[in-house]
Amino acid sequence: MALGKTPYFEDVAVGTAITTLEKGPLTTAHLMRWSAAMENWHKIHYDKPFAMEHDKLPGLLINGSLKQQFVLQLLADWAGSQGWVWKASFQFRAMNLVEETIRVWGRVIDKREGPDFGLIDIELGIINDADKESTPGTAIVALPFKNGQAVPYPFIPPKL
Repeated sequence: MALGKTPYFEDVAVGTAITTLEKGPLTTAHLMRWSAAMENWHKIHYDKPFAMEHDKLPGLLINGSLKQQFVLQLLADWAGSQGWVWKASFQFRAMNLVEETIRVWGRVIDKREGPDFGLIDIELGIINDADKESTPGTAIVALPFKNGQAVPYPFIPPKL
């Protein structure tokens, strides 16, 4: 699927993998820029001696909000300009560290037809270089029908 090109509901099958989003290796500079943008100045993201000696961490941690942004980037890229990322839920279950390359993945696990558009249920997560899952979750993406219109904006959630 080309970036920005919305898949149609009818063309998506349960089991379909979403093209993986790869980021990294993430450096201290990436974390500093993100910390500045978010005004999150916790030292565990940029002060290695503090993170390791004071907080007893294995290294500098990749910001949870940065991982969250990567998840939403994967979903928005896949939904394209005519789809809509309705819901996303995930848990931070393991740390990701500076110098890791992380991959955000997704897989279609269910689909439902609504009157004006379809809903796609997605299982997703973030894995590191060692294939360790750190951020499992799920999402619901609204996609248009082939002969229908784009998912409406502003998005009005369907009554389930």
